[in-house]
Amino acid sequence: MRRLLTTLMILLVVLVAGLTSLVLMVNPNDFRGYMVRQVEARSGYNLQLDGPLRWHVWPQLSILSGRMSLTAPGASQPVVSADNMRLDVALIPLLSHQLQVRQVMLKGAVIQLTPEAEAQRAKNAPVVPKGTISEPDATRGWSFDVSRLKVVDSVLVFQRGSDEQVTVRNINLQMEQDDKRQAHVEFSSRITRDQRDLTLSLTADVNVSDYPQQITANLSQLNYQLQGAALPPSGISGAGSLQLGWRSENNQLSLSQLQITANDSDLQGDASVLMQDKPEWKVNLHSRLLNLDKLVVNSSSAAGDGANQQAQQAAAQNRPSPVIAQEAGESDYRDLRDFNAGVNITADAVRWRGLAFSDVHSALANQDGILTISQLNGKLGQGTLSLPGVLDASGARPKLSFQPQVKNIEIASILTAFDYPIALSGQFSMSGEFSGDHLNAEAFRRSWQGDAQLELAHSRLQGMNFQQLIQQAVSRSNSGVDAQQSSENVTELNHFTTQASLDNGALALNNMVGESNVLSLTGQGTMDLVKETCDTNFAIKVNGGWQGSDSKLIEVLKTTPIPLRVYGPWQELNYTLQVDQVLRKQLQDEAKRRLNDWLDKHKDSDNAKDAKQLLKKL
Repeated sequence: MRRLLTTLMILLVVLVAGLTSLVLMVNPNDFRGYMVRQVEARSGYNLQLDGPLRWHVWPQLSILSGRMSLTAPGASQPVVSADNMRLDVALIPLLSHQLQVRQVMLKGAVIQLTPEAEAQRAKNAPVVPKGTISEPDATRGWSFDVSRLKVVDSVLVFQRGSDEQVTVRNINLQMEQDDKRQAHVEFSSRITRDQRDLTLSLTADVNVSDYPQQITANLSQLNYQLQGAALPPSGISGAGSLQLGWRSENNQLSLSQLQITANDSDLQGDASVLMQDKPEWKVNLHSRLLNLDKLVVNSSSAAGDGANQQAQQAAAQNRPSPVIAQEAGESDYRDLRDFNAGVNITADAVRWRGLAFSDVHSALANQDGILTISQLNGKLGQGTLSLPGVLDASGARPKLSFQPQVKNIEIASILTAFDYPIALSGQFSMSGEFSGDHLNAEAFRRSWQGDAQLELAHSRLQGMNFQQLIQQAVSRSNSGVDAQQSSENVTELNHFTTQASLDNGALALNNMVGESNVLSLTGQGTMDLVKETCDTNFAIKVNGGWQGSDSKLIEVLKTTPIPLRVYGPWQELNYTLQVDQVLRKQLQDEAKRRLNDWLDKHKDSDNAKDAKQLLKKL
């Protein structure tokens, strides 16, 4: 045991003595020029090292530098700059004065992917003829035989063209590559923009054997959390995986085998983009569940708990809105001008404003700021909904037009979803065309126009029983008629149709026709969607439920339309009935009939003249 310890001590002393001798014999500054030349030869970039290089022995043999920068040819700003750099080197090659770097570590680095940091062509540089493909340099982009790269607490500044800069902070990167240029990457960072905070981490395996012609990457693990302005109180978080590819020949970025979650929603599919002056997107996605109520802060969930809704609304009011987004004019959809796209999205289930849609299909195409929605349909309950349309953002003001087709949708759920306090239920169908300037419920109430044919089947209007109102009014005016008593304060119609015309919040309902087992009605009216008031006039025939001894009057009432006016705020409707006028007219008509009968029988009577004068007064 003593011999073993003695041997180990001797080996340790020899190792320490060897490292000490090596440090004394080899000056790390001898490699300064070599590193600068190698970087320029392999990549064309200029490496600048400020201050002397020095050794760092423990826990690994390393070369430490002061401030460093890496600048592309002709660029005015360095693409990478750092306060210090550490190069972990191999020991054995140093014995023959050779530098083999195992790991490069940058701490507090600033990485700039901006127009100022891009390589610039020299004015007198030869221009390659169009259609000529230059032979790729197999070593371009790789230097020092680096197997590991580590970046700690660094910043990335990204800008494309004249777009706004995006700053990525708290970057931590660990990359390892083998001799076949297969790299394993672990990355984490935090992005703050427009008063929103994105925390991101990922693990990927990258194939750069064909760099710079193409790069492929398998992101096996992706985790993120997004919080801040105009987002749900708990934010949006999720995980996912995808395959990523880049081809420099046509500047194409592709995403395939995409699997990602966002709260309780999910997406699968693929996408690609051609990075041109105006990017060209192609997207194909599928979702098993897309819950917009937990992704969009201003989407009210009708089925949600009331206290929870109040908490969300209070949190949304206290949270600041994204100032930069508002200044950029996103509400005018101008961002649609900056790219072209073809998007196809399908979903097994979609939840929006408390509405549960199923079997949703959409096909959208954006061309120079004109978004064409050729397909947007799905099922809601036992009904179907189709909403094709066009959003034109190419001009000074956006223009929207849609041609909704609705069949057998429960109207109560629609009214609840859009916060209309009308207690109306029934199977709703519609065919129409509407246009406006913004796509939201408030704009629809105030500034949209359009016409539609509306139908309601098996409808129930809570709070007003038309049959009972009329029969009770008649019974109070005539003792020979009794009203049928009903405990339900509702008006039921088997079928109802009307032609609707919307003009900046004023909804006109023309040619209203409805019928049930006990009544039929016609009428017209107006509704103010902003003030939530209405003024409608009906002519109602109650053909059932009459009781009493005056059978002749009852028969007349069954065929006589009774005027009914319903008006006022939706939550406190008022009504007026003109039953007395109807009864008075009925009496007048009966008197006229009897006088005419008497005159026909007594034409030569002396009283005929007086009877004719009385008939004229009636």
